[in-house]
Amino acid sequence: MSHSKSQVLVGGMPMPGRAERIIKAVFLTVICAVVVVPFIGVISTSLASPEEVVRAGGYVMFPKHGIDLSAYRSILSGGTVTQALVVSGFITVVGTTLALLLTCTLGWALSRRGTFGNKPLLLLVLVSLLFNPGLIPSYLVVQQFGLLNSLWAVILPVSVSAFNVIVVRAYFAGLPAAVLDSARIDGASEWKLFWHIGLPLSKAVVAVVGLFYGVGYWNSFFGALLYLNDSSKWPLQLVLRTYVVNGVEIGAQDLGSAGEALPPQTSIQMAILMISVVPILCVYPFIQRHFAKGVLTGAVKG
Repeated sequence: MSHSKSQVLVGGMPMPGRAERIIKAVFLTVICAVVVVPFIGVISTSLASPEEVVRAGGYVMFPKHGIDLSAYRSILSGGTVTQALVVSGFITVVGTTLALLLTCTLGWALSRRGTFGNKPLLLLVLVSLLFNPGLIPSYLVVQQFGLLNSLWAVILPVSVSAFNVIVVRAYFAGLPAAVLDSARIDGASEWKLFWHIGLPLSKAVVAVVGLFYGVGYWNSFFGALLYLNDSSKWPLQLVLRTYVVNGVEIGAQDLGSAGEALPPQTSIQMAILMISVVPILCVYPFIQRHFAKGVLTGAVKG
């Protein structure tokens, strides 16, 4: 079928008509509004003055009397939320560092064909990718190692992801063999090959996998719910569930500001929600440029 002469072709394919472009624009605008408008409401409510929140009946879309940081001062005054923020930071930093170390070293070992135990170990990783051990066996393993009510119970069980190992292995396997062979001829050990050649050439995949682990640890919720009984060791997401999702009222004693007047509960809840979201939003732009290269290259090669 021949196309009309007035129709524009891009790469041999006809461009969509005006009506189709308008429908797509309207559809995308509606989707963006569904995502952005609630987020603006959360930010605005957390920054609105207590009087304005009370007058609006809970949620404020655009503060009319300037920015009020009383909700943030209350939750960061040294109480439960501050402690949970420190715990989440510890879990995220330590967990991501440990997970990257284990994943990269295992991925490097699996990418070196001919090494002892390469195929059985790779098969074990693939099997763990396909089959989940289940909730009760996982709990019993954590209990047997004496990790209950310890932050390591949240960090160690998820410190190695089979999917991330496969991605890193595929990336390492695609590194130029000539560069590695030249370094071997010069007397470089396997550890030096990994540390001085493999990792510097794989910054993209390491950044992306680090983002995966970081987001996972920062949002760690279910493991903390299972293994942590001491509320002083709760991460931020568990506090978020308690005070925002379940609607438990936050008292002055919980925020370390006994004797002081608290902002409305809605403002405090939205402030907690913002604090749980902002760190990942701040980190993501620095990783974004590596995202497509790290995931796609690692998934296709090897």
